[in-house]
Amino acid sequence: MKTLLRLLLKTQHPRNRSGSAQTEKGMTLVELLVGAIMAFLIITPMLGFVVDMLNTDRREQVKSNTEQDIQAAVDFIAQDLSQAIYIYNGKEIVDIKAKLPAPPQNTTGTPILVFWKRQQIKNAVPLSAGLKPSDCKVPGQTGGTIECNDTYVRSLVAYYQITDTASNSIWCQPSGGTCPTRIERYEIKDGVQNPYAPPTDPDFPYYAKADTPKSSHKDEAFNAAFDFSDPTKDVTLITGGTPVVNSEVLVNYIDHSPKQLDVAECQKALGTPQTKIGLAAATDVPEGTLKVTDPSTNTNSFYACVDNARNLARVTIRGNSLRRIQTDADYDTKKAAYFPTATVQVQGLGALGK
Repeated sequence: MKTLLRLLLKTQHPRNRSGSAQTEKGMTLVELLVGAIMAFLIITPMLGFVVDMLNTDRREQVKSNTEQDIQAAVDFIAQDLSQAIYIYNGKEIVDIKAKLPAPPQNTTGTPILVFWKRQQIKNAVPLSAGLKPSDCKVPGQTGGTIECNDTYVRSLVAYYQITDTASNSIWCQPSGGTCPTRIERYEIKDGVQNPYAPPTDPDFPYYAKADTPKSSHKDEAFNAAFDFSDPTKDVTLITGGTPVVNSEVLVNYIDHSPKQLDVAECQKALGTPQTKIGLAAATDVPEGTLKVTDPSTNTNSFYACVDNARNLARVTIRGNSLRRIQTDADYDTKKAAYFPTATVQVQGLGALGK
């Protein structure tokens, strides 16, 4: 029995040592190199695919954002323009340009859409002469004690196409290349007039500023001598860019690339408006009179067609979504989807005394 056990141990021991030696054996350098090359060949295309997917997703995201911004801007302008009393055409804007606000510093700007509108001021006029506007209850504010009537004031509204001349501007990001353009809105508003004030009142025809909220004050640039019978005269009190008029940016990343328009774009869009003077035969209104655009840059990314005889305007805006992520984002017909365009045609319904 002992002899049998001894024999078994002798035969088993060498097998264990051999197995241990085989387990400790590692990979050769050639095997490591082959594995690294195979991993590189597999991972590199996958990384390229992932990066391309991320870039595509980013372009689609900025495209969607730009489409929404452009549509929101067009909707805002349409609502604003629906209250227009008088809309200036291209020829008239040239005539009154010196009386319009100057663009901000370090920018160039062109007025594209300019019109007069009626603006409603709620709870602004007391029901009797013995009361002041400061006594009126204003929604969302405290201090008023009485109900008052609503009133309307005249406002001159101007939409500009603005371009920065400094590439490090906050409106020109990412910096470098040609800056995108943006649309800014200016408004010069009349003040709430006092229907009870006699001509001898020192504040006639307005309420005293101390008795009215700031929102009811007349803007410094408003010219009370303006008359709609001669809309290009006494437009504002602006001379040489002063007084300063506050503005607000409506939308950024408007395309900065030049684009040609149809030579009769506005005539076709507005149904070939005609004018008639006296007994002479009616003639077509020239395209240059109807169209309002920036002739200095020829971008035509924000322009208007105006037939002021019908108080009608057609506004077009073209955005540039690629400029949000790259500097070399000029217009390309092959990438037209990334330059969303929106157009709206509105007839002003505002009228004096209505």
